[in-house]
Amino acid sequence: MRWAPDARGRLVGAALELFSEQGFGATTVPQIAARAGLTTRTFFRYFVDKREVVFGGDEIPERATRLIADAPAELAPMEVVRLVLHRVATDQFEGHREQTSAVRRLIHANDPLRDRDARKRDDLVRAARAAFLERGESPLQATVVAELGILVFQVALDEWALGDGAGPMVSVIDDVMALLAAESPVRRTRS
Repeated sequence: MRWAPDARGRLVGAALELFSEQGFGATTVPQIAARAGLTTRTFFRYFVDKREVVFGGDEIPERATRLIADAPAELAPMEVVRLVLHRVATDQFEGHREQTSAVRRLIHANDPLRDRDARKRDDLVRAARAAFLERGESPLQATVVAELGILVFQVALDEWALGDGAGPMVSVIDDVMALLAAESPVRRTRS
């Protein structure tokens, strides 16, 4: 079992199981490694600490930066945001709703993880802002677009992962962006 493929995936699965069973604070790295059938040393090849199992390094900011840079030059900034968010949702989240839901619930229930989530959000905003500056946006425009883009991402992620609907994440992104643009995706009648 120690040499079976997908060590990283097994570590993530084992960690989420243990976090669910006994709580984040009570779970140790050796327990995670043992549950995955791996060594503690292998754990540290993939993660700096157990919090990074939840957040996964710098993959999303680096990917978002690349996607912003590669977006067609003629797209307006918020259309770049839509394109990037659709791509991230499709490639990284669709098909993983149950796991994403477990992770988001864990984060919301744990103060240190909420703090780390806020820092990760800030890292993502800074990366997106830098990418929009590289596209030629003014500093103010780059800041506003980056902040709005990450707001849309966070709201859509939680709504998709924790909400009652079962539709694709890209639809939730579009709904959030429509609300941001003051277009109501669903008209509700007042009682």
